[in-house]
Amino acid sequence: MQDARNLESVKKLNRINVLNIVRENENISRQQLAELTRLTPAAITGIVRELVELGYVQEIGLGESSGGRRPMRLQICPDAGYVIGAEITRNRTTIGIVDLLLRPVKVLEAEIDMENPKTAIDSVVEKIEELIAETEIPVKKIHGAGFAFPGLLDITTKVIKRSPSLGEQWCNIPVKQWLEARLNLPLHVEHNPHAAALAEYTIGKGKDIKNLVYVNLGEGFSAGVIMDNKMLYGAHGHAGEMGHMVVVEDGPLCNCGNKGCLESIYAVSALVRKANNELPLCQDNDGLKAIWQQKGKIGIDDIIAAANEVDSYAWQLIRQAGWYIGIGIANVINFYNPEIVCLGGILSESQTVLIEPLLESLNRHAFPEIARDTRIEISAIGRNAAFYGACLGVIKNLFTLEGSDNMIS
Repeated sequence: MQDARNLESVKKLNRINVLNIVRENENISRQQLAELTRLTPAAITGIVRELVELGYVQEIGLGESSGGRRPMRLQICPDAGYVIGAEITRNRTTIGIVDLLLRPVKVLEAEIDMENPKTAIDSVVEKIEELIAETEIPVKKIHGAGFAFPGLLDITTKVIKRSPSLGEQWCNIPVKQWLEARLNLPLHVEHNPHAAALAEYTIGKGKDIKNLVYVNLGEGFSAGVIMDNKMLYGAHGHAGEMGHMVVVEDGPLCNCGNKGCLESIYAVSALVRKANNELPLCQDNDGLKAIWQQKGKIGIDDIIAAANEVDSYAWQLIRQAGWYIGIGIANVINFYNPEIVCLGGILSESQTVLIEPLLESLNRHAFPEIARDTRIEISAIGRNAAFYGACLGVIKNLFTLEGSDNMIS
């Protein structure tokens, strides 16, 4: 009986290994699978046949011949299953459903009141339930849900120790436990920048890069660091709080309790607050002031759009932010010496207006030898990197021996 169980375990491990290789290598052939797994061609043929019958792998046509018969190419069947993803922030929560190839079925933004953690989690779950109903995807085909949260998320317990950006009540909140009580699904809970770094590393500009830093320039500033192909979490999962680097001694009070943090001066909420307070003093012919006069207040998208006008108030504001963000990134690359730094989040959409002063500042404050060897790039994924990273976390878990019970037995 023990031998039978061991044999079944080996068969399952081989099947998951093949499935994972097909997921990570588009258009792969049976021969290539045999070479990568070191299984016999007959064994690979049998495993692939089973996975095709189960609906997890599909044949997508003949590839190029290398001298013999043209090989049949294989691919994960995308509609074999779906996962839910959500990125939680104070003012904007992104929720969506993707297939197993990470292609979005539907992604939406919701404004959810985050002041009370319990009611906020309930509201997020309600939005997810509405989304499932709208897409009409059978519940049995939804294999898991991934969530990306800001703040100090304990890597082991998945308890948010504190999240200043979400509010004062977000202390010692067992988010995974609460979500599990509402959703009967395997869950993956991650810190926003770590999720975003995973997405950039897997499907963005970090592909084929071993050492990467992803910097989120959004409602908060934080960094996800990958060194030698491994995520750097720190002792409890709190690594990467770049936004709480002090750049102005005795500067504005930050929501973390300190003064002069980079995030307290130049994160999205700080820039919006600063602009709404200062625009009344600007010249009437300023483009952003005209929008402010018309709408009564402006948001970050208004600032970014107006920043394309050289010498305008928005242009100067974004450039000033870029200079100080450059100081923060200089410290980061001095610490970690990455091959690439990818800038994401809403503020990165300012593109060259932000990047030019950022690079000037970085080159002044970083070791020249390190700065010269570090690429600074705008994220290839855009403002939803943490959302896709949360989805990726679920998918990666599903394609493991332990997680595969939720898909195939």
